[in-house]
Amino acid sequence: MAFQFLVFILILFGSSLRLLESITAASGIIIGNEIDQLALLEFKQQIYDDPCGVLSSWNDSIHFCNWVGITCGHLHQQRVISLNLQEKGLGGNISPSIGNLTFLHSLNIANNSFHGKIPQEIGNLFRLQVIYFENNTLGGELPISLANCTLLREIHFSNNNLSGKIPVELFTSSSNLELISINSNGLTGEIPASIGNISSVRVISLGVNELQGSIPESLGQLTNLYALALHVNNLSGIVPLSIYNISSLQLISLVYNQLHGSLPQDIGLTLPNLQQLGFGRNLFSRSIPNSISNISTLQVIDLDGNNFVGSVPNNLGDLQNLLLFFMAGNQFGGEAGDLNFLNDLVNCTNLWLLDLQANGFVGPIPNFKANLSTQLLQLLLGRNQISGTIPAGIENLVNLTDLALEGNFLEGNIPSVIGELSNLQRIYLDANRLLG
Repeated sequence: MAFQFLVFILILFGSSLRLLESITAASGIIIGNEIDQLALLEFKQQIYDDPCGVLSSWNDSIHFCNWVGITCGHLHQQRVISLNLQEKGLGGNISPSIGNLTFLHSLNIANNSFHGKIPQEIGNLFRLQVIYFENNTLGGELPISLANCTLLREIHFSNNNLSGKIPVELFTSSSNLELISINSNGLTGEIPASIGNISSVRVISLGVNELQGSIPESLGQLTNLYALALHVNNLSGIVPLSIYNISSLQLISLVYNQLHGSLPQDIGLTLPNLQQLGFGRNLFSRSIPNSISNISTLQVIDLDGNNFVGSVPNNLGDLQNLLLFFMAGNQFGGEAGDLNFLNDLVNCTNLWLLDLQANGFVGPIPNFKANLSTQLLQLLLGRNQISGTIPAGIENLVNLTDLALEGNFLEGNIPSVIGELSNLQRIYLDANRLLG
């Protein structure tokens, strides 16, 4: 009898467990349905402009997992894991109800006309991995609650009207951020030194803001960093030497700031993978290190509008991937043979633009027939102290669209072969000593 009672209890208890699990699972789905569906409908209510009618499917006649832009999960059925309304022409505010979509992994409302503040409730999305808000008109400050989204890997907030300081709380050692893109906003204050705690970060894009202060030394700890874009801000001081030791860097864009100092002599050894070097419109000085020719991957060198002096290295021909070379508005040159480095550019067969304007280069221009890339589109040598004649070999630059030689001491006739440059659109020869 006792044995039978025990069996009965086990059967009853086991059945109760299965029943409880069924009820719990069922209620979980129902609750999940209600929470997610209601959150989406409240999100829709805050959108006043839907010119393409993309949200017309968001109604009770269709299950919300089949609404436009919605993806539900397989593991957690009927829970929204992705909201993608990119480039739908939508206008409105971001409803705080977005924070109720707690299974969301990806949130994309880029390229629309959303405005207002980013709600603090977004910090409830603890499963969120990527967020795309770029190209809207969102304002206000970055929500501190984003720090709660510890699984977040990518932040795309560029091209909005965000203001205020960058929250220090976003950058903790527990963060998994790999990409931070908040360029073209109105951010103020300094770059938090705590950003150096995120060992996983690969891209930092904070250009075109109103940031000030110095570049944190801690950025040198980011050994996985391959893009650092801090251009068009009010940054000052020197670039920390630790930055030049991040061998993974492929892009450094610091143009239009108030930075000073010089390029390290071993830059060509410590940054072997660099593709774009943007230091233009700052206060850098001294000369270009010869070691820069070791960076065979370089495609863009922008040193415009600084205080660089001396000669340009004669080994730049090793940069066979070079496309754009900006060095106008400096103090290069001043000695005979200043332009001899052009002879070495014969190997730069992909060069599109060479801008040497407003320097102190003297002496004659080498013969173009043997020297510059036939792919060259713009050759800008104006406002120097170049003498001699315009080389007849200039007809070899068959793709040239812009030729600027104004403000020099050029003599003789204008070569008739210039008429063979069928793509030429602009030519500047004023303020010389040309005849004929």
